[in-house]
Amino acid sequence: MLTALTALSLVFSSCHEIEEYPNTTVGNFEQLWQLFDEHYCFFREKGVDWDAVHDKYAPRAAACQSERELFSVCSDMIGELRDGHVNLSSWFDTYYYRAWWSDYPQNYDARIVRENYLYFKYDQVGSVSFAILPDNIGYVRIPSFESGLGESNMDAILSKMRLCHGIIIDVRDNGGGAMTNAETIARRFMTKKTLAYSIMHKNGKGHDDFSKPYDVYFAPPKGHLSWSRPVALLTNRSTFSAANVFTAVMKQLPNVTVIGAKTGGGGGMPLSFEIRDGWGVRMSAAPILDANGVCTENGIEPTEGFAVDITPADIAAGRDPILDTAINLLLK
Repeated sequence: MLTALTALSLVFSSCHEIEEYPNTTVGNFEQLWQLFDEHYCFFREKGVDWDAVHDKYAPRAAACQSERELFSVCSDMIGELRDGHVNLSSWFDTYYYRAWWSDYPQNYDARIVRENYLYFKYDQVGSVSFAILPDNIGYVRIPSFESGLGESNMDAILSKMRLCHGIIIDVRDNGGGAMTNAETIARRFMTKKTLAYSIMHKNGKGHDDFSKPYDVYFAPPKGHLSWSRPVALLTNRSTFSAANVFTAVMKQLPNVTVIGAKTGGGGGMPLSFEIRDGWGVRMSAAPILDANGVCTENGIEPTEGFAVDITPADIAAGRDPILDTAINLLLK
């Protein structure tokens, strides 16, 4: 699970000094609650009354007789935020919120794609696999942004696909990683310097105390191959964190169509703490806005008219309707 949690993170996580609390059940509970009160960034987006949450869980915390009982209470409390970037870790357990993806269709089956579309014939660089499908359409599978591709790797992929009608980029089940790795790929599909996203930072203890948005631009790399023909980007609910922001960046490009399901969100860069009893705490602390100034925390919708799910009948038939929709679009 620690590996999965790492994959959910963006590139910027850090530690922060916090005030001292007594190392007691109540002290640790109050310290954890106040950390979120002062540093968490999505109370408004989540519609959470954090004071009411405190009053709900404080009596339970005061009644705890063991560290494990307190961990359970604290896990329930931060679960109210419904945020996949929020987690709590101790020497005996790790908590993170799973319902952001577990309550939705998976909409991806790697075996179906490899067997019935790629015929188990594809090239691979690091974790990224790529091939040319029948009808001369390129397919690039990016399962994670944990590790990056070099510029020469991207040149090799685009060179292989230089005669294709279009490219399909599949980031379904991509749980994130480093935004710098996502940038390396995204800027290959830009023809000019482009506003990618904006970041705000907490500049006070109030829930709405944020800096003005800081704009982040991407530009096509000089001296390297780029792609301006049609692109279909495939997403599902398990497209999260850096992959969620990657989707927001790509969706604004005129040659890109996002196909599949709404992404899982994770639009905040995380901050890490350690409370008095040694538990690790991680939370969303810096909101990321898309190029239109819209918060990305709640996920990115597919392009209008291109929301597609995969049913059990599709899986039984060995078909991927999301991938089929992309192929049909690019053939037009």
